[in-house]
Amino acid sequence: MALTPSPAGEDVDLALPVHGGDLAAAEARWGVPAQGWLDLSTGVNPWPYPLPSIAAAAWSRLPGNSEHQALLTAAARRWRVGADARVVAAPGSQALIQLLPRLIAPGPVAVIGPTYGEHARAWSAAGHAVAEVGDPDAVGNAAAVVVVNPNNPDGSVLAPARLAALADSLAARGGLLVVDEAFADTQPEISVIPRSRPGLVVLRSFGKFYGLAGLRLGFAVAVPAMAERLAAMLGPWPVSGPALAVGSAALADDAWAVATAARLKEATGRLRQLLERNGLEICGGTALFTLVRHPAADRLYHRLGRAGILVRAFAGRPDRLRLGVPGDESAMARLGHALGD
Repeated sequence: MALTPSPAGEDVDLALPVHGGDLAAAEARWGVPAQGWLDLSTGVNPWPYPLPSIAAAAWSRLPGNSEHQALLTAAARRWRVGADARVVAAPGSQALIQLLPRLIAPGPVAVIGPTYGEHARAWSAAGHAVAEVGDPDAVGNAAAVVVVNPNNPDGSVLAPARLAALADSLAARGGLLVVDEAFADTQPEISVIPRSRPGLVVLRSFGKFYGLAGLRLGFAVAVPAMAERLAAMLGPWPVSGPALAVGSAALADDAWAVATAARLKEATGRLRQLLERNGLEICGGTALFTLVRHPAADRLYHRLGRAGILVRAFAGRPDRLRLGVPGDESAMARLGHALGD
């Protein structure tokens, strides 16, 4: 690859974007690409769940309790939620991330990182003293610990037994463990949901695996007392009628989930072969995204942007890029052409 690292002292701006998917900001930087944007900056499945028929009443009346309960039942079955835990539905897992810091009094919080930045921002905004630590054994006297599992952006995984032990340790002193399983749908064996216990809240995202991020649907799984507190904080009608209908249908469709997990894994394997052929080192990821390392990744970020391909860059790590899964062969070929140009 005909790229060289940035000269010493040269500042290559990676401030855009804070989050993936901001095509308006990308156009402000690089202009409107002739071929349109190939957005690989998010970890969202490029093959979304096919929308079911939605009754007109779902749009015109307030969501009903029976529809809400049907969604919770479908989620509990899909993620193997035991009788000792409850599911809470919300308008996106981000809404739950904002609420969780209000469950305990302000105090020291450890976020296992580097990871998804909204967790630290939410806890800090609520008055907690947040520290990023690299090892779950180094959380010290933290009143709450946040783990993204598998981690974003490197895909690293902590075993469920280790997380359960950490939750028990925190619960013994009135603390809380938050496990964000936003990217766990293709790795059900790593989920800590079947080990639900006091002091543990597990978050699940709907939009990423099901490819419907715009629907804004997310879930928390916790013991009943904790689940009731979260539900009360969300208030009545937390999920729209259309989201209840789509979520219930998708979470009940096991055949689609199995086929899609296999499709994502196959496509990610081909993506990684393409990246390695072009001199990029694979240093992590999941079936929904791949993290690469290259000494000139900051320059490659801009090269791809000028070619109309948006990937995820990291201001603090100019040698890393994260790429989502191209949705078809033409997208894969377009990425390959831009990398090898």
